[in-house]
Amino acid sequence: MRKSVKVMAAAMAAAMTACGGSKSATADTTAAAADTTAADTAAESKADDTTAAADTSDKTWVIATDTAFKPFEYTDESGNFVGIDMDILKAIAEDQGFKYDVQVLGWDAACQAGQADGMIAGASITDERKSSGWIFSDGYYDANQSMAVAENSDIAGFDDLNGKKVAVKTASMSADYAESIKDQYGFEITYFEDSPTMYQDVIQGNSVACVEDKPIIQDWIVSKGLALKTVDTMESDPAPYGFAIMNEANQELLDMFNAGLADIKANGTYDEILAKYLGESK
Repeated sequence: MRKSVKVMAAAMAAAMTACGGSKSATADTTAAAADTTAADTAAESKADDTTAAADTSDKTWVIATDTAFKPFEYTDESGNFVGIDMDILKAIAEDQGFKYDVQVLGWDAACQAGQADGMIAGASITDERKSSGWIFSDGYYDANQSMAVAENSDIAGFDDLNGKKVAVKTASMSADYAESIKDQYGFEITYFEDSPTMYQDVIQGNSVACVEDKPIIQDWIVSKGLALKTVDTMESDPAPYGFAIMNEANQELLDMFNAGLADIKANGTYDEILAKYLGESK
């Protein structure tokens, strides 16, 4: 009888031990599965981050510009679209490693929100533009507004503009400047969409003067032989040009422009670009 009891006790003990071993194995299996799931989740998260980074690096930013604003953007004799703005943009893109596509839309279209991710077109940084939604980069060139008249004109100062017409380009800094002084000097403003047409209006005698960024008009007079001259006593204080975005969602592009601009100024590329087109550095 005792022998049977002992056998039964031993059997029960063995069974209990076996049950305990089974529970431990199950726990180990569950833990291993949890570890595998966590590892898979981490791997998926890392893959998502990698994909997001790839998506950003693969983006091609659309940059709008003007049709003719020499020497900042224009078509050369070989049919290539070149200029200070184009070279600066290219150097910054190479420095920062982003891709872009330039759309030559003309000034009015380039200024419209939604037309592109950003714009570079010799746009002066002004409080008025900032308040209307323009988000500017750091300034990349300082320019002032200058009056140009026909080469045989006897106009020597602002007072000579009283009762006459002055030509400007629509929505430009030159237009803002002319509008700010027209009442003081009593002249009327005529608006044009592009610079070449504005210049011809003065040459043909329809307007007695035009207002333009000084480096622009000087380049046209020299390179195109325009029958115009600038009047040194008729110009504004310098104002910086800036790259611009119209949507906060494109802040990354603006940040890259600023970082790249600082780099090309530091390594001498910026001065080389200005010297190429203007024979000077700023």
